[in-house]
Amino acid sequence: MSDNYLLNMYEKALKLPAGRKLFSMVFSRKAPYFATITPIISELRPNFCEVKFKKRKGVENHIQTVHVIAICNALECAMGAMAESSVPKHLRWIPKGMDVNYTAKATSDITATAEANPEDWKPGNLPVTVKAMRDDGTVVVEGTINLWISEKPAKSS
Repeated sequence: MSDNYLLNMYEKALKLPAGRKLFSMVFSRKAPYFATITPIISELRPNFCEVKFKKRKGVENHIQTVHVIAICNALECAMGAMAESSVPKHLRWIPKGMDVNYTAKATSDITATAEANPEDWKPGNLPVTVKAMRDDGTVVVEGTINLWISEKPAKSS
């Protein structure tokens, strides 16, 4: 077992029927806006997370492709789970910006990933690589979410 609460929750959930779905619903309650895309966290490990969501009417734009804001929501969901499962215990994180490029039409279900380098978990800026792909593997959005990493304040006695 890991010493990280989120990874432990994920591993326990995987042992249950529909565990990924259950875990994803619980995680989405941390930031309720995530629930608008009904994400499924399909893979979670230190420094990596993969989130999937279905193309459906509620996430489409006027040309019936997946709206880029829904995709950015999935990217931030993946980044948040990745960060929370990776940050060293003495540090904390907060997102400070997102820079993305739209590279193709999102015409199918979406898989979003977030990945960081383990050696980058130190105070200062941490660029997290994010990308979203269609079912055929075509990248539809790619970019970076920048995190600000800082020391946790000392606990007062």
